[in-house]
Amino acid sequence: MAAMNGSREWTNREGIEEYNIRWHWLQKPSSSGFTAVLRVRDEARSLPWVLPPILRSVQHVILVDNNSTDGTPELARQIARNQGSEHKLEVLSYPFEVSRYGAEHLWTYPDSVHSPTYFYNWSFSHVRTRYALKWDGDMVLSPEGEQVLRDLAWQLEGTDGAVTIPRSPVYVESERVAYLDTQPGAAEPWGWRNSPAYTISKAFDWELRLPNPGDPVFRLPNFMCFELKWLEADEFAHWSNAEFKTEINARKRREWELFHALSKGAGTPEGVVRIESSEGIHVLEHLRGIYSDIMRSTPHSSPNRPSP
Repeated sequence: MAAMNGSREWTNREGIEEYNIRWHWLQKPSSSGFTAVLRVRDEARSLPWVLPPILRSVQHVILVDNNSTDGTPELARQIARNQGSEHKLEVLSYPFEVSRYGAEHLWTYPDSVHSPTYFYNWSFSHVRTRYALKWDGDMVLSPEGEQVLRDLAWQLEGTDGAVTIPRSPVYVESERVAYLDTQPGAAEPWGWRNSPAYTISKAFDWELRLPNPGDPVFRLPNFMCFELKWLEADEFAHWSNAEFKTEINARKRREWELFHALSKGAGTPEGVVRIESSEGIHVLEHLRGIYSDIMRSTPHSSPNRPSP
């Protein structure tokens, strides 16, 4: 970046002052809780499932729209109004084309407005609560996950650390059929203290926020949330290369293989559970009701959660 990490303002190499990064690092007890930051583009199909539970679970939600053409920002506001949560939702616009993950990201300077790294830092710089929560526009909380997240806000009082959340891909075939990958994946850092010590860095294929050495790391249960992948959509359009041959991309490679196998109707791969709902019930509504039971029966590392 064009400024030291301790500075509250970072500039971009394009010199667009309006989109300089101006951090709001807070230390006050009154700023407790989580702000979930969603960086989205054309997520109108997923938002009805994603937004209501996260609005119910955190103190504030910042939705940063990146050139959507499907009415994503308007739909987000409507969803918040419908559940009386307008005061919790803040919608921002990031109008620049952002490099796709992989080679395009690697070629882009991290202080460019076109860099995913800069985009992430700009988005998270608007957080004004004690903790920031990275949330994607396709991540759906289970009812039990909602409760865990609500409790976590007060359990983390006075604690500096990182929160990791396992999540399972769900491949949606139709309104009544979906496929859940129950194979345990890596629990990535999704929450961290809103302070100068926690900013996003450029990594090989994507942006990265790792726990600092010595940080306590709280791993949440494996029944928290699932991640939507629509089989009729181009779920890998945000990648400039989708081969995923390196070991670092083992998770993405499995997603790519499962997506294409299921898209072609090649049967149900090992570790994948076919979910079918009753007539008149959307498969995602059905899955939210049974997801925790399925994942509790799946071998997984025990969560490490802070004590009250």
